[in-house]
Amino acid sequence: MKRTISRITALGALLAMTATIPAGAKGNGNGGINPSMMQELRQSYTPDAAARALSNAAAFTSLDKLASTPSQLSAADAHFSHRVPSKGITDQKSSGRCWLFTGLNVLRAQMMRQHGLPTLKLSQNYNFFYDQLEKANLFLQAIIDTADKPMTDRTVDFLFSNPVSDGGQFTGLSDNIMKYGVVPAEAMCETFSAENTSQLRRLLSLKLREDGLKLRESAAKASPEQLKTEKTAMLKEIYGMLARTLGVPPTEFTWTRRNKDGKALSTKTYTPQSFYKEFAGNDLKKNYVMLMNDPGREFYKLYEIDLDRHTYDGENWTYVNLPVEDIKQMAIAAIKDSTAMYFSCDVGKFFDRKRGVLDINNYDYDDLMGVTFGMDKADRIRTHASASSHAMTLVAVDLDKDGKPLKWMVENSWGPGANDGHLIMTDKWFDEYMFRLVVDRKYVPKRVLDILRQTPITLPAWDPLFQDM
Repeated sequence: MKRTISRITALGALLAMTATIPAGAKGNGNGGINPSMMQELRQSYTPDAAARALSNAAAFTSLDKLASTPSQLSAADAHFSHRVPSKGITDQKSSGRCWLFTGLNVLRAQMMRQHGLPTLKLSQNYNFFYDQLEKANLFLQAIIDTADKPMTDRTVDFLFSNPVSDGGQFTGLSDNIMKYGVVPAEAMCETFSAENTSQLRRLLSLKLREDGLKLRESAAKASPEQLKTEKTAMLKEIYGMLARTLGVPPTEFTWTRRNKDGKALSTKTYTPQSFYKEFAGNDLKKNYVMLMNDPGREFYKLYEIDLDRHTYDGENWTYVNLPVEDIKQMAIAAIKDSTAMYFSCDVGKFFDRKRGVLDINNYDYDDLMGVTFGMDKADRIRTHASASSHAMTLVAVDLDKDGKPLKWMVENSWGPGANDGHLIMTDKWFDEYMFRLVVDRKYVPKRVLDILRQTPITLPAWDPLFQDM
């Protein structure tokens, strides 16, 4: 999952890093690899026959294949003691919209269950249009708000480094849907630029950076109303760019409800807001709690990520940090009650794509490389080695006879694949690489709900846990 607003550029990060190195530590001749050290390094590697054979294999084979363990040879155990009913796999294609697909998949499962709908597809493109427009406004207004700061200011650099992205998280989803509603997929279909967002994102970012510079120049002499007028003119151009590539979002549409045999039951005209109210109706801002497992920070505290929101008038990303066992209990309660959940994790770690299995025993990198990879979850977070990279929908858990979880399953948004488009994760993998879960308040204990009354501890937007991976 990509971050909503920007990340420090590689050059900016390098300049910031080198600026902190004491002058005396640069080029003094003591820190380089000298001939004596090189000789020592060369002598340290004396491969035996097995090491030479491995080196030969590595020249033509991926490291993951070489590190694969025998467990990959067997099919994944797809039995789950508790599973949320769900039907239909979505595909985000070449885009970073996993957060949006996940949120809409959670709502889709709920709407189908509550209204007896045999199938339902919601339009990701509709909400994505407004997400991009709102992020553009957020960037431009933030540029106005920081116009008195130099370009070298870290916040200003943060804004300009990536003015708009296709990534996000649940807070942005809740702001978007509560403001704009949802529509069925047929009311606003996917387009090439919706499914392949990189080119559109690049052009939007280029235009916004240009507009940002103009606003900074105007801010020194223009009144607030003049700046607002100038920003609105810029947003008109952004709206046009989005309309040309994504289509124009409907303000109303006609939708026919059908039974499992395809027979029409009713036909009505809706607005996006009235459709959401009739078939979902959840208050996404008040009824849900975002939970985080970050063992590097104090548990049972409320945290807020500065500058991380999708709309200027929306909410910053706010979450309760909890031990993983606490989060599991709420997840189990929701699944037993047939409720799917927004879930995010570091999906690329120990992932066997062919089997659709996430298991820390999938690969033995230690023996392959002849070293020990010994960092725990907290160390991986603070050294940028691990963070949430993908959102999916948590739909199943397999409990043993004592009620302890053995494995979990998520509905993915990568189209058809292993396990009918689902990923299976072991409970141990869940411990190490699960980061966030969004849970309906009714499954959250009072002692956790009470934490929401705390004044949040604010973390900077460039905190290691929230970097793009």
